[in-house]
Amino acid sequence: MYTKDFLFDFTKRVFMKMGCSETDSVIIADVFLAAELRGHASHGMIRIKDYHELWKAGRINVNPQIKVVHETPSTAVVDGDNAVGMITACRSMEIAIEKARSAGTGWVAACNSNHFGIAGYYAMMALSHDMTGICLTNANPLVSPTFSVSRMMGTNPIAVAIPAGKQPPLVADFATTPIARGKLAVAEKKGEKVPFGFVQDKLGNPSDDPSILKSGGSMLTLGGDRLHGSHKGYCLSSLVDIFSAVFSGANFGPFVPPSVAYLPLLDKKVGKGTGHFFGAMRIDAFQPAEVFRAKMDEWIETFRSATPAQGQEKVLIPGDPEREAEQRIMAEGISLVPAIEKDLEEVAKSLGIPFR
Repeated sequence: MYTKDFLFDFTKRVFMKMGCSETDSVIIADVFLAAELRGHASHGMIRIKDYHELWKAGRINVNPQIKVVHETPSTAVVDGDNAVGMITACRSMEIAIEKARSAGTGWVAACNSNHFGIAGYYAMMALSHDMTGICLTNANPLVSPTFSVSRMMGTNPIAVAIPAGKQPPLVADFATTPIARGKLAVAEKKGEKVPFGFVQDKLGNPSDDPSILKSGGSMLTLGGDRLHGSHKGYCLSSLVDIFSAVFSGANFGPFVPPSVAYLPLLDKKVGKGTGHFFGAMRIDAFQPAEVFRAKMDEWIETFRSATPAQGQEKVLIPGDPEREAEQRIMAEGISLVPAIEKDLEEVAKSLGIPFR
């Protein structure tokens, strides 16, 4: 088991050694550890090797000049200058919050960015400002549209964080695929199979092999197949892609650059880098803040009182599993599978910093 502080310090050192400023390295480490603590190990320490490989390949800019390239009183487009995604995302969400503070709502589309960790982190930035936060991002194409075997879309997550009063905030953070790519990687590291309905082989046959992407397979959209609603997952993923890329001028769909160095950059581009979309809405732009919070409490309490199905202990509200995981993991420590420990040891050795 590892403590949060140990892994935070290690991650900060990694990115400082790669040339990031201390300020940026702290932000990056905070996002990585938020993923681990919230039970999303697929976006935590397992990804450090990916970022290190991208840096060695010269595919991320550790000293970016992030700037607003277009704006109105309530909207903006941000060019991330090929930054580590966490840096583009934090600055973009800060701008959305600033605009919401004066206009009631703020909307920011970002281009020329990279993978940014868990989307929920940025949506939750709005909570301390009495705002609802929204975050979307497209991702490198590993997902096939319904009825296809072509890898056209990413896992394209959606995150929304809504403040409440006495109740904890509602935080929904989910991919528009049945499983995140990082969770496939975790399953592969553990030597486990995945349920059918998550991935398919290159001919479109169902597969339970988490490494199937390396042999031409693809991920499926939310629903798994047409019978179970994959067309709805396809619609959600499409909307995320359009808001993230068409609104910002980033690459869309099959042209999004891969977030792993072992996949080559595409020859064709239709925009700049990976795209994100952020929103912030003041709750008092709709109702007095105390009224809104009371209504959210009532909504949450109503759904918590739903009768559990047989064999289930209770009905959960979006954000409950992550909050419970955070309490447990902070107390017990963070567990890393041996294959991830080995990756981190290799990164540490390459950069000349200690890990153990």
